[in-house]
This record gives sequence, C-alpha cells and structure tokens, in this order.
Amino acid sequence: MSLRGGGPVEELAVPSGTTVEEHDLVTDGDVLVGGQSTVEFGLRGRNVALGERVSVENDIEAEGDCRLDTWCSVDGNVLVGEDAYLGERVHITGRLMVSGDLDIGDDVTIEEGFEANGWIVIRNPVPTLVFYFIVLSQLLRLGETDAADDLAEALADGEEVRDPLLIPRGAEISDDAWRVSTPATVGDDCRLHGNLRAESIRVGERNEVFGSLRAREEITVGADTTIHGDVTTRGGTVTVEAGARVLGDVSAGDLVVHDGAQIDGTLRARGEMKLVQETERDESNEGDRGDEGAGESNEGDGADEEADEDDDTDEETGQAEEGESAEEDEDEESADDAASDPESDAERSDDERTDSETTDSETTDSESGDETDEEDATAPEPAADGEGADPAESDADPSDTEEADSDDADAAEADSDTEDIDADAEAT
Repeated sequence: MSLRGGGPVEELAVPSGTTVEEHDLVTDGDVLVGGQSTVEFGLRGRNVALGERVSVENDIEAEGDCRLDTWCSVDGNVLVGEDAYLGERVHITGRLMVSGDLDIGDDVTIEEGFEANGWIVIRNPVPTLVFYFIVLSQLLRLGETDAADDLAEALADGEEVRDPLLIPRGAEISDDAWRVSTPATVGDDCRLHGNLRAESIRVGERNEVFGSLRAREEITVGADTTIHGDVTTRGGTVTVEAGARVLGDVSAGDLVVHDGAQIDGTLRARGEMKLVQETERDESNEGDRGDEGAGESNEGDGADEEADEDDDTDEETGQAEEGESAEEDEDEESADDAASDPESDAERSDDERTDSETTDSETTDSESGDETDEEDATAPEPAADGEGADPAESDADPSDTEEADSDDADAAEADSDTEDIDADAEAT
C-alpha cells in the first residue's frame, strides 16, 4: 500500500476536548499525521505518529510511544514516556528523552543529544504508517477481525480507546490557517486558533474557533458554538443551529438558520434561505413519539387477539376430544353389557311376552264385562243388583266374575219363565 495516493487518513478529525494553547496542539488521545504535512504547532498527546517528510516546528511530548518516519524534522525537543522509533534521516534540533527503549535508524541527527533508559537498537525500523496499516490490512484480508481488534487494543495499551487527532496527507496546520483538501470535522468543547479551510466543515457543540470557516461544500455550525470570523461556502448549504453565534458574515448557496442563532454580520444566499423554529421540531418529535406509541399499542392488541383466538381454538379442540372420548366410553360400555348379560336379554323378552298376554286377557275380560252390562240394562232388577258389584274386584278376581255370570244366567232363565207364564195367562 502506497502512502503517495489518497493516504490512509481521509479527513481532518479534531476530537472532542482538543485545545490550541500558546504554542502546542493538545489532545487526550493519539496524534496521527499524514505524510508531507507541516505542523507549526507543537504536539502533545498520548501516542504520536508522524508519516514521511512531516515537519513539526515545535516540541513533541508523548505520554506513550513516539514514531517518527523517514525524513521527518522536529524543530524542538522530543519527550517520550515509553518507547521511541526513529526512521532514517530524521532530524531533531533539540534533545531526545526516552523513558523506554529506543529504536533508531541510519543517518539520524540529534543536535543536542539523546537519552534512553531502556535498550538502544540501531537499525532501520519499518515506517510507522506502513507498519500499522500493512498489519491491519493483512488481518482484515484473512478475515481475522478478532485479531485486528486485539491489535487495536494493544496499540491502545489496554486503556480506554479515544478518538485520535487525524491530520491528512499534505495538510498545513498553523496559527494562521488549517488547510486540508479533505472534509474536516471538529468535535465538542474544542478551542482552536486559525482559519479553517477544507472541502466540507462540520463543527460540533460548545466550540470556540478564533478564525473563519471556508469550504467548497456544506458547512454546519453546532449549537452554542462561537465563530470569530466569516462563514463562507461556494455552492453548498450553511446551517447555523440554535444557540450558535457567528461574529462575521455568512455567505452560501442555501442558508438554514435555526431559531436562537445569532449572526452579527450580513446574510447572503444565492439559493433558498430558511428560518427554522424550535417549536416545529418539538411538535414533530412529539408526533413521532405518539405514532410509535400507537404502533406499539396496536401491535399489543393484535398479539392479544391472536392469543385469544389460540385459546378459543384450544378449548374447542379440547371439547371435541372430550366428546369423542365420551362416545367411545359409551360404545365400550354398551358392548360390555351386550356381551356380559345375554341371559338378561332373554328374561326381558319373556317378561315382555307375559306382559302382552296379561294385556290380552284384560282386554277379553273388559269386553265380556261390557256385554254383561248391556244385558243388565235390559233387566231392571238385576241391573239394580249389579250396581253394587265392584268392577275393580271383577277385574282383580276372575272367580268372582264367573259367579256373577252364573247369577245373571239364572236371572235370565227366571225372566224367561215369567214371560211364558204371562203368555199362557193371556192365551187363557
């Protein structure tokens, strides 16, 4: 991988909390500078790494390691808290102080001498950026993402990983101007000196920039940020958020100014100009939250309905299974009864026959009783005698019925004799 192309550092990234003091650029994280760059500030950070032909015009202080690639020049002292790696033909006008080991290449010039508490190895070390990115690229090419993460943690010395200060290839960083040919991003709570020139610029919140902003594309000024200068873009959009303050003029293709922003100069826009109020944003956020809540409630109702349907289906299935089991039990019981009680069926048939015969005899007796009643009606006296008879007793006792029939026969003969006597008397 060549460092003479676009370079591995593709933007100017200033992490949150970075400040520019009187002569130094100070950050809590690492500092990584691309090749052929010029930094007129001193550099102070945790680990400091410079690419090929980088020029630093003040002191370098690194809490961790310090790596200076070939043909680098430092106009000042270099103080290293751990190990130092110097490529060939590095030039240091001041003094080199290393708390750990020193790995140094050929033709290195240190005008005021050096001091190392650890091992001193004279050789040509691998260039810093080449070493970092060759190893990482090989690991990623092999699919060893875990190993790449372990390497990044090892480079961070097991401490909390912080965003580094990235300066791209060919950059010029000075108290007068920060010039890069890539996009620029500034974090939060930063204090910078110098005019910022980049392809596009995004400034975070609560920053203070003592200079102007100029870009070919979009520029965004975060909330509560103060710009001591102009904000200019050729054809992009300039966005000034609420609470931001611009002490100069604003010129853009399109301009978006939020409610609460303060611009002391003039506003120029070749395209649209928008003024955004905070109330509209709050209402939209509340509407989005309401829609999300309604969606969640609808999803919950749908889930409840599906659960109820599942419960009803389970109950119907259980009832059907219970009915089938009950029918099967009844069939089994009937089969057992039919198989175990054949004699009871025969007895039932005999009983039915006896009942039918008894019914026929009762029918015959009732018919004979009716005939007797008719005969009694023709003879008044026997009828009177017959009124005292109990039909229930005749039905209940067959012998009484036979005696009653014989008495009726005698009465009939007596009537016939009486009629014969009457007939003879008339004849006489």
